[in-house]
Amino acid sequence: MDRMKDRRSALNRTAVILGMVVMLQLFAAIFFLSDAAGDVAEDGLGPHLAAEASAVLALFSGILFGAWHVRTLVLRARTDETQVAAARGVLGELMRLRFAEWRLTPAEADVALFALKGCDIADIATFRGSAEGTVRAQLAKIYGKAGVHNQSSLIALFLDELIDPALHALTANKG
Repeated sequence: MDRMKDRRSALNRTAVILGMVVMLQLFAAIFFLSDAAGDVAEDGLGPHLAAEASAVLALFSGILFGAWHVRTLVLRARTDETQVAAARGVLGELMRLRFAEWRLTPAEADVALFALKGCDIADIATFRGSAEGTVRAQLAKIYGKAGVHNQSSLIALFLDELIDPALHALTANKG
């Protein structure tokens, strides 16, 4: 969850920086445009004006590209957040179903959740305020009820159910 917040913060910073660059480009383009208008009024059309007109076109192109890029970043971030939220909901529901199917006690469900998060026995014991032996015994019961032999297999059991079957078939065909 912290990684998603860090990623969101990084995207927000990038969007702000790009927005500031776009604004600077806009001010520069307005300056060049007003300078070119003054030059036309004083001297008429000439090579200097062609150079300034090129600079103005380049700046406006940069403004459009920058604005488009900021918009793309924001939309991508929103899409990612929506997809992660949906995946969280699916995983949470899958865990509730499996824990009920395996008839885990509330304590076993809590230990199983920590195991699925990748915590080791010492961490689980610390988080739950229990002895490591108790956690080992609970994990043994969880593994038995789930039909697996270790933490990696427990995690793989959930991941396997979440992996898109088409992607799974694609990787199986390559091997």
